[in-house]
Amino acid sequence: MERSGNVKSLFSKAFLLFLAMIIIPSTVGASMKDKNSNKPEQSLEGPPANFEDVSVHDPSIIKEGDTYYVFGTHIEAAKSKDLMSWERFTNGYTTPNNALYGDLSENLAGSFEWAGEDDADSAGGFAVWAPDIFYNKDYVNEDGSKGAYMIYYSASSTYIRSAIGYAVSKEIEGPYEYVDTVVYSGFTEHEAYDNNSDVNKQWENTNIQPMIEEGTLTAENQNWFNSDGSYNNAMYPNAIDGNLFYDENGKLWMTYGSWSGGIFLLEVDKETGQLIHPGEDGQTKDGRMIDRYFGTKIAGGYTKSGEGPYIVYNQETGYYYLYVTYGWLGADGGYNMRVFRSENPDGPYLDAKGQDAVLPGNVSNHTYGNKIMGNFLFDQKVGDPGEGEGFGYKSPGHNSVYVDEETNEQLLVFHTRFPNQGEAHEVRIHSIFMNEEGWPVVSPFRYTGKQLEKVNRKDIAGIYKYINHGNEYSGEIVKSEYITLHKNNKVTGAVEGSWKKTSHNQAELTLDGQTYKGVFAPQWDPAAEKYVMTFTALSDEGITVWGSKQENRFDEEVVQAIVEDLDLGNTSEVVSHLVLPTEGTTGAAIVWQTSDELVITNTGEIHRPSADEGPSTATLTATITKGSESATKSFDITVLPYQDASMTSHFSFDGSLTDQHGDFGSGTVTGDRLTNTGGSISYEQGVAGEAVYFDGESGILLPDDLITSHEYSVSFWVKPEQLTTYTTTFFGGTADSWLSLVPKGPTGDNTMLWSGEAWYDAPASYQIKTNEWTHVAFTVSNGTVKLYLNGKEEFSGANFPDIFTNAEADFGLAVNHWDSPFKGAIDDLRIYQGELSPNQLDELSQS
Repeated sequence: MERSGNVKSLFSKAFLLFLAMIIIPSTVGASMKDKNSNKPEQSLEGPPANFEDVSVHDPSIIKEGDTYYVFGTHIEAAKSKDLMSWERFTNGYTTPNNALYGDLSENLAGSFEWAGEDDADSAGGFAVWAPDIFYNKDYVNEDGSKGAYMIYYSASSTYIRSAIGYAVSKEIEGPYEYVDTVVYSGFTEHEAYDNNSDVNKQWENTNIQPMIEEGTLTAENQNWFNSDGSYNNAMYPNAIDGNLFYDENGKLWMTYGSWSGGIFLLEVDKETGQLIHPGEDGQTKDGRMIDRYFGTKIAGGYTKSGEGPYIVYNQETGYYYLYVTYGWLGADGGYNMRVFRSENPDGPYLDAKGQDAVLPGNVSNHTYGNKIMGNFLFDQKVGDPGEGEGFGYKSPGHNSVYVDEETNEQLLVFHTRFPNQGEAHEVRIHSIFMNEEGWPVVSPFRYTGKQLEKVNRKDIAGIYKYINHGNEYSGEIVKSEYITLHKNNKVTGAVEGSWKKTSHNQAELTLDGQTYKGVFAPQWDPAAEKYVMTFTALSDEGITVWGSKQENRFDEEVVQAIVEDLDLGNTSEVVSHLVLPTEGTTGAAIVWQTSDELVITNTGEIHRPSADEGPSTATLTATITKGSESATKSFDITVLPYQDASMTSHFSFDGSLTDQHGDFGSGTVTGDRLTNTGGSISYEQGVAGEAVYFDGESGILLPDDLITSHEYSVSFWVKPEQLTTYTTTFFGGTADSWLSLVPKGPTGDNTMLWSGEAWYDAPASYQIKTNEWTHVAFTVSNGTVKLYLNGKEEFSGANFPDIFTNAEADFGLAVNHWDSPFKGAIDDLRIYQGELSPNQLDELSQS
């Protein structure tokens, strides 16, 4: 019986083993098949993406444990568990209880002696910019222990007088203690001072003199100075925007610099955080500058833009990648990101064309560097899924890069502004992929945690919104066009050519004779609210193209979607020109026909009746065509006649601040801010009688409730004595929701009406002149805003925010809550209920 049991037991074990051999491989095979499946649309699956956004300018990223952190300009920082939902944990420039630095003035006093606190351009506040957060395992703390988080921050007072200092902490969220200020810029040969500054800029007031005394340097470099003794910023850097990185051998470096003289590189002592200066001048083997103090030049120069350097070593390709941002950071500045690479940490860094990142002379820099992202807009067309104007950025830049040590996944971390949202900015994160040439290409849409995977060829063919970033940069936005990637590998539409998928996801597109290499990648389209196929690719000219696939629909469905979506708003009370779309989703054509050109034209231009006439009416008919399918949709249009606005207050400033209309009280003199006291005003000859004169340190708080609705007009005369950016003439609103008429605005320095925090720009085409009277008027009628200078319309736009309805607004002249006061004269302020008529504008603008 015992032997029989053993035989049965052996038979049972053998049978179970046989079953395991059958079942286990099939189970593993099924698992692998699910993981690597190439079924159509499987790669487009995924959970919805949800974001919580923050404003951190010039973000530098680091991970501690399971938490990601970004640190940025103005001592702002935020943290996240998933790189999508962010939470701010700092309090800006608050002091003495600053979240990162405690007593800010005292802690960073060593840097502020040179720049960054209540000095020149930072008068009345601080300018602590562009920190780099870095964990240094070798840093020796005061107690002898090793390892610290280090922030290399920038303190700045002018476009060239700056310094980089560093502070350390054992804890990622601080507090950080100041250690030293390590590199200075903007110094002069002899004693000199900037406006609104008592800092002697002479070079001996930096750390250069002590370095000479200790023998690190032999003397100052005469090339640092122009012939008049000023700082030679065409050849040497503005000392901001530091970034630390390890090379392949573990050596620590810092790259830094902004605009003008270029980007430089210095070695860093790992145990102390101090910079290791060359000590003597020289040249690299390829002829680039090595300066005894500033280090090795690796990019830029000759007064051209270039800032925010960030270097990453890629072990797989063996290259160091230098990211840098060109342009100016404002919404109209054309900020855009570029990349170069080198086999050595100190260069030379070359682009896809083989051009050195260091400019050869005083040339335009737009053809240098692979442009990976600039202004763009995936334009929302009538009939597209979703709402709004589409997905896009303005002035994206000053990036850092996060590299996952386990997966080698790379992420581009940067700030950006947005189309038609003024200077509002937020952090954005996009995936970085490597093409087959070893160049980074950046995803068109935001990171959602979805990694690059195998894609099915059947998911690629279709209609795409197409962006070509080009290499030029300005305030203009590159808007999407339509192309079709056909199943037979042809490309038609805005560009012609061919496409193919190589390997699991590699993309190769030949468009108008130029070949682009990159990847196909499913991404979350926030407008469509689903994952769609995209491509991102780079040419050997350094130009990036993007594509975002559109929903596959029959022509009949496209036409019907446009018919349902087409809307002109309230057409029963039209008072301004209508914007008539001429293109719908996937390139469908929309053609307009009016029943009466004297009322409204085929392009939406209206002709308003005079005040003594009644409303005029017409019918606009849209014909929508896609392929052989067509449909129409009509709109009844009623154009309202002009009506004179009703004046509610009038401040003539003939020796007093009293409302001459009688409905409100008198204004009150303020100090240099709307809520400060201590100022003084005077009167001088104005346009009609006297005008009020402001000395640049004072303002006027006007009576409450001057405007309480969303229909109003403001008219006044202004004669600036000097122009400073952001300085207001007329201000109204709260600290959170306001409008301001600025003679010198942030958009091309032109005069403008702008609004925050809902950010709206209404710029004129020019800047008004100093020491000359200009008539200014603006009207707001239920969201339609118009700006006039000397009676001529300079701007008209829709969707201006409702600032004054049910709001406890303040009103002021020459001052607001934040910016430098106005210096000059203002005369004849009038405020109206309703929109000014052409006759009223003519009368008001005649001196």
